[in-house]
Amino acid sequence: MRIWSLHPKYLDAKGLVALWRETLLAKHVLEGKTKGYKNHPQLLRFKKLKNPVAAINQYLAAVYEEAVKRDYNFDREKIDWDFSKSKPVVTTEQMNYEVNHLKKKLKTRDLKKFKEINALKNFDTHPMFKVVEGDIEDWEIV
Repeated sequence: MRIWSLHPKYLDAKGLVALWRETLLAKHVLEGKTKGYKNHPQLLRFKKLKNPVAAINQYLAAVYEEAVKRDYNFDREKIDWDFSKSKPVVTTEQMNYEVNHLKKKLKTRDLKKFKEINALKNFDTHPMFKVVEGDIEDWEIV
């Protein structure tokens, strides 16, 4: 499971679909609707928030918006749109780690998308996150 801190616009088609599915799984975990993945490291940053379910819905909303821009047919009904917004932080080194991780994936999976993002100097976060100086997050498996 990978819930990217990067903006979903950088993902290739396969990556965006995987993000949608994995985040929906994360939502089910946070809602207590599944027994698996309860202690997955990627969920820790959501679990520590005041309202983890609202936060995961907020996260999904941005993924859905990116899918709409690409004319993908994601089910909008999977999101509870009555979420309260939060602005969790992500560290600079976490962002750097994720950029490099994504580049490695794209280099083998989607060379066109790889070339597109490899030329970039700066990367946007997923819209819900705020960047702060810091090391790779404790929950990241390096």
